[in-house]
Amino acid sequence: MHTVRSALGSFFFMPMSNKLPRELDEQLQLLIERGMTVNDKDFARHFLQNISYYRLKGYWWDMQSDRENHVFESGTSFEQVIERYNFDRHLRIILFDAIERIEIALRTKMIYHLSLAYGPLWYSDDSIFTDKKKHKEHLDGLSREFGFSNEIFIKDHKKRYPELEPESWKIMEVASMGTLSKFYKNLNHQLREKSLIANEMGLNLHSELSSWLESIVYVRNIIAHHSRLWSRNMVKIPIDGIKNPQSNWLNNILLPVQKKRPFLIISAMIYLCNKVSPNHQIKTKILELIETNPTVPIYKLGFLNKWNSQPIWIEE
Repeated sequence: MHTVRSALGSFFFMPMSNKLPRELDEQLQLLIERGMTVNDKDFARHFLQNISYYRLKGYWWDMQSDRENHVFESGTSFEQVIERYNFDRHLRIILFDAIERIEIALRTKMIYHLSLAYGPLWYSDDSIFTDKKKHKEHLDGLSREFGFSNEIFIKDHKKRYPELEPESWKIMEVASMGTLSKFYKNLNHQLREKSLIANEMGLNLHSELSSWLESIVYVRNIIAHHSRLWSRNMVKIPIDGIKNPQSNWLNNILLPVQKKRPFLIISAMIYLCNKVSPNHQIKTKILELIETNPTVPIYKLGFLNKWNSQPIWIEE
């Protein structure tokens, strides 16, 4: 038995691992023994030296014919794995651009409409929120984000008005998208402003926007930690059957795999960007990425079932 320190600082006991670390050439040889073709060993060593074996494992996991014994399907190559890895990396970069546009638009609309209706400190007024306990938790999280911020305007507020709560246009500007999403969802459903914000984001129901925001926050966290979207089931699945779409959307004939894989939430991001940033190139960049990588099996991301015939994906 040996001791490991947890994230909370306490200790717990766990058995010693029965596996030993492997040098690069040993890792490479193990892949070859399991049936993976390596056409250029120097190429493979380079990637294994800069991208860990277990990070790449997420891209070759479904290429195994026997997952218990880790035997690869015939024809599997290391180069294919890297092709998938690079495709996923470029896709995440494109989607981060989309998330930025959505996050900034949401923040702006919440600050504007709620400040005008309920004053500059609306975020601290629990009367406009549904769950008072959650509001307290969200407020504590927002206060921590304010405290950690090194933005010039935040430092100026702390220096000049140390005893005053910051106006929403200050504190919400440094709120994470996760915090924004939580505050929005917890707003009283009867508030006119809650519906107005959803409408300005292109949706007719605040429940639809809340669902989409939660899913986008989940994807944002994956991207921020440089984790993979490839062949991943989404923990947060957005509503797909939205009421009276304001612009091109999906025709609702989606396979279950399209809903649980990134396809659905990527489609939602494009829909929102069409509303808040009409001249964006998100869809164009994704289509170009797919076109320039014809051998990448994009169905692993939910792009199947004549996906490019869906209204929102038809090239204009």
